[in-house]
Amino acid sequence: MSEQHSTPATEIEQRAALWVQQKHFWVWTAENQTALDGWLAQSPAHRVAYIRLDAALRRSNRLAALNAPRKTFVPEPRFRPFVSKMVAAFALVALIGGAITYLDPGPKVSTYSTQIGGRQTIALADGTHIEMNTNTRLRVALSKTERKVWLEKGEAYFQVAHNAKRPFTVFAGDSRVVDLGTKFLLRHEPGRLEVDLLEGQVEIAKQKDTGARATVLNPGDTAIVTAAAVSVKHKTPREIVEKLGWRRGVVTFDRTTLADAVAEFNRYNRHQLIITDPATARITIGGTFDVSNVETFIDIARQDFGLHTESRPDATVISK
Repeated sequence: MSEQHSTPATEIEQRAALWVQQKHFWVWTAENQTALDGWLAQSPAHRVAYIRLDAALRRSNRLAALNAPRKTFVPEPRFRPFVSKMVAAFALVALIGGAITYLDPGPKVSTYSTQIGGRQTIALADGTHIEMNTNTRLRVALSKTERKVWLEKGEAYFQVAHNAKRPFTVFAGDSRVVDLGTKFLLRHEPGRLEVDLLEGQVEIAKQKDTGARATVLNPGDTAIVTAAAVSVKHKTPREIVEKLGWRRGVVTFDRTTLADAVAEFNRYNRHQLIITDPATARITIGGTFDVSNVETFIDIARQDFGLHTESRPDATVISK
């Protein structure tokens, strides 16, 4: 494999800059030229980096000469070589810094969002896939050394391409979730973060409390993170799969209170369901429903439980 593919661009730039500095400011010998020629022959990337930096340095010297004022300080003869080398060295340092900045300008932040009832899958350049559920917003920043995601609200399923040299971290509220080679589900609501781990491991910690011991999840673990504590429970594979039903456009209830079922439906639909009395809210329901089929849910509430429903332009009220 050639060095063009195996050597990071920043290292090539730094080596090219050193060659330029040696040739312009050091005593240059035939052996030095032979070594430089050998390095340039190794890769087109070497030649491009060297030629660009060498030309930039020559151009900066010409510009300095053209812009020089008529009356300038003229050092004593014994100091002239030293001053010239220092000026040129500072110019070279600036060029190197500029080249490195150009090569790695920092992570580009991209923002993604879904509307109520919407879903979206994001394929990142590193091979990671993120599936966003209804009413979700997140930001992604990828760089050469790290990968960061900010889940501002909503729910997302992560299938992370693991890379120990580029940590993958998700920030949600005041918590951070660090991937250790993983498939996991995050649901971020005000004051609450739920983490479900399907595969691999994740590490959960508070962003500001760097001294606190992190919580590590194993497959099947579900963590509820609040300002007060982190609680972990183990779920069955069936329970985990049911929580991912939204990827197929369904939601599953198992002895779920009507209040919780209504809250879940309301996440996916602009037409909201409202329960007006505590007795109705405590009724339990089971089954799998299409997340957008509110009418079926209303029919079951009316026919199976004998509840009264009142339709309004933007909502349906369910009561005894």
